[in-house]
Amino acid sequence: MTIPVLLARALATQPERPFVTFYDLDSGERIELSLTTTANWVAKTANLLQDTLGSDDSTVVRIDLPLHWQTAVWVLATWTAGATVTLDGDADVHVVGPDGLDAAGGADEVVALSLRPMAARFVTPLPPGVMDYNAEVGAHGDRFTPYYPPAGYARAVRRDDGDRSHAELTASAEGAFDSGERLLIVGEDAAPLLEALPAALAADGSLVLVRCVDAEPDPERIEALRTTERVTRTL
Repeated sequence: MTIPVLLARALATQPERPFVTFYDLDSGERIELSLTTTANWVAKTANLLQDTLGSDDSTVVRIDLPLHWQTAVWVLATWTAGATVTLDGDADVHVVGPDGLDAAGGADEVVALSLRPMAARFVTPLPPGVMDYNAEVGAHGDRFTPYYPPAGYARAVRRDDGDRSHAELTASAEGAFDSGERLLIVGEDAAPLLEALPAALAADGSLVLVRCVDAEPDPERIEALRTTERVTRTL
């Protein structure tokens, strides 16, 4: 099985359920995306990858972003387009946030996200050759047809401790959590999304992402969010 198949299966059951709820404890932002809305963003981003950036099944996309709802979109879109996700090292496409512009070098394509509320674009000009994702993605289609649909054996994640295929990720995801679980991730690190996204799809569950720069966030505040968002498990 592949991640796009998991996503399609989830869309066939409860497409309007919340799938990603995002909090930024520093800015106060909160946004919630249904599975349908998430899939819409994924399709637009996969179209951008394939049609504008020219990705194929050999493309490696470095997603150099913090924990964020748009990071989840980019991970799913990369898999949907048949490309490989990595969080470090050399890549064909380098996706960065506002703090990563100076380090974005060496890739054929650089895409920048402002990470501002409401998916706002950058307010200042970007360096030459850097794409403002939020300024471009809206022009792409809501439906995606891959030129290179991934097979189960296709590489989904490249990492130092061993690559993971679509089949390996989906096999780990199946049965990992009870049906309908609401999974909480707190912090700045986006790495847990690589396992959590397939698991949430497989369980018809959802994710609550709480971005927090502080290594030790206020436990009372986190507990209040757990209660408000009806979290069933913290990852």
